[in-house]
Amino acid sequence: MQYEINKGTLAIIPNERESSLVYEDESRYIIDQRPFEIMEESCKYFGSTYQGRKESARDILGAEYKVPIIVEDTDNLIVFPTTSPMAEDCVWISLKRVKKFEKIDANNTRIIFDNEKEIIVPCSYRTIENQISRASRLDLIMRNRKNR
Repeated sequence: MQYEINKGTLAIIPNERESSLVYEDESRYIIDQRPFEIMEESCKYFGSTYQGRKESARDILGAEYKVPIIVEDTDNLIVFPTTSPMAEDCVWISLKRVKKFEKIDANNTRIIFDNEKEIIVPCSYRTIENQISRASRLDLIMRNRKNR
């Protein structure tokens, strides 16, 4: 099964044997692709390349690392990585679906989505806070550009 990121997507989590665990509104899927491959295919599905979307986000934000990606631009469907996108443990989170996040300890953060589902990601609260801030800034800039 090939998977495209959509409005229902909450998170894409690396799973064993080069697969991913994808959380959606009321479902959970195991997809036989790594999270980065899902990102690449989703960008292509919506008419661009991952590299093109990454370069655009870098230019807009003036950031080099762990940039959020606008997978689909009509609805500003933005996802952000928890680590380097190429890292084996990188989790991708859908910005618009995050309701809140809480520190568990120095290396783990709980993310609560707008439908009350929760996941725990192996990264610091500060990292999640920075990534949400960066993705929100990208969202705001793009919305302002569209409204001009």
